[in-house]
Formats: sequence, structure tokens, C-alpha cells
Amino acid sequence: MPKRLSLLRVRPVALNRARGWLTAGPFRVACALGPAGIVRVKREGDGGTPVGRFALLWGYYRPDRPRPDAAGVLLKAMRRDQGWCEDPTSPRYNRPVRLPATDCTDKMWRDDHLYDLTFVLDQNFSRRAKGRGSAIFFHLARPGFTPTAGCIAISASDMRKLAPSLARGAVMKIG
Repeated sequence: MPKRLSLLRVRPVALNRARGWLTAGPFRVACALGPAGIVRVKREGDGGTPVGRFALLWGYYRPDRPRPDAAGVLLKAMRRDQGWCEDPTSPRYNRPVRLPATDCTDKMWRDDHLYDLTFVLDQNFSRRAKGRGSAIFFHLARPGFTPTAGCIAISASDMRKLAPSLARGAVMKIG
């Protein structure tokens, strides 16, 4: 059995704050970050990728696609009505919700495949603070690694290689 990866590290690329390198064991892959780059103080809607050490709480996968292997990280089938609340005034802030929801701005079931395999990071989740950022995920990148809204994104082919090696309790260290 191959060694499970418990630490994923994300560092910025010099001269392009919206790009980075993700390293984990033998993997070193390009990743997309938020347009503001890695930020020390995360605020809702700032386009920043928060600095810190965050557990991968669980993952979502699209059940209409081939089921991915994610080893030690719990995977949940995504529902078509899956959303995520990004409204800091809502009691459901930074929580999964069912759509339609007036306090939800992130639709999880997407046509662009970005969330076909998505891991929820424990950034402002276990201990929430209103306005300190929501929906910070580890997901699939757009072609060309265009910036995310603040998430960390890698190519689908890199995710297929990395996900099976993730350990239970894996963490992502950003910055």
C-alpha cells in the first residue's frame, strides 16, 4: 500500500499571485489561487486565498461522473440542488444548503466541472466568524489556471493522481 499523504503545502509563484505550487510527498503540481493571492486576513469576497493550516473535512463528487478514489478522505455524493451559503448575515453562513436558497450564492452542481471533485477545507467552518470567508475549497482548475474566488484548484489529471493518496486527517498548509 502506498504511503498516504497527510500534508499538502501551497506556496505562491513569484510574479503571479494568482498561481501557486502544491506539493505533497512526491507530487509538485501547479495550482490556481484567488486573484488577490495568499492573504493573511481573509474577508468575504476579497478574492484572497487564506494563509493557514486547514483540515480537509470531506469531499463531494458528482455521482453522474466516474467515482473518484480519495482514499482516507470521506466522499459524499453531491446533489443537484447542492449549494453553499456565502451570506455573512445568514445563520447558515459557510454551510452547505439546498437550492433554491436566498442566502446562497455558490451553486455546487456546475456545468464547468470545477466541483466534480471538491474537498471542503476547515477554513472558517468549525469556528465560524461572520465575514471571514466562505466556500474555500480544494477543487478542479479551469483551463489555463485562471484565478479562483479564493480556493485552491489543480488540474483534473493531477487531482486523479493525488486524491487516492490522501490520508485520513490530511491538512493543507497555505502560505
